[in-house]
Amino acid sequence: MLQYPAKIKKTKGVYLLNFIDFENINTWGETLDQALKNAEEALNGCLESDFERGFQIPDPSNKKGRNIHYIPVKPHIAVSLMLRKLRAGHTQQEIARKLKISFQVYQRLENPRKANPTIKTLEKVASAYGKHITLGFV
Repeated sequence: MLQYPAKIKKTKGVYLLNFIDFENINTWGETLDQALKNAEEALNGCLESDFERGFQIPDPSNKKGRNIHYIPVKPHIAVSLMLRKLRAGHTQQEIARKLKISFQVYQRLENPRKANPTIKTLEKVASAYGKHITLGFV
């Protein structure tokens, strides 16, 4: 599961949350649950937008602490991020040829707003990279 750490601080009756790896993502909530829900929306919205605009997405930091909470990335966004990272140094056309699929089909796999890969497609991609897939429900 891909997730990013966020610091939470209670001040003046609200919970303020900021992401360690993203200076531009800050949110809050009147309760801890609301702050965490808002954080998930803010993180995933920002990741989807930044990804589509071609921004470099950092790997999650490994921070521990009492006020650190890990916020999950939605699976469709996580898959796109992982595929881009796996492809490092290669073009989408090269990978599409390796998978014996069209460039447009592969391009959709890396687009979090358009991707909807089947498990079989993900298995094929993993195999092409010499990897395997691990799935689970949390």
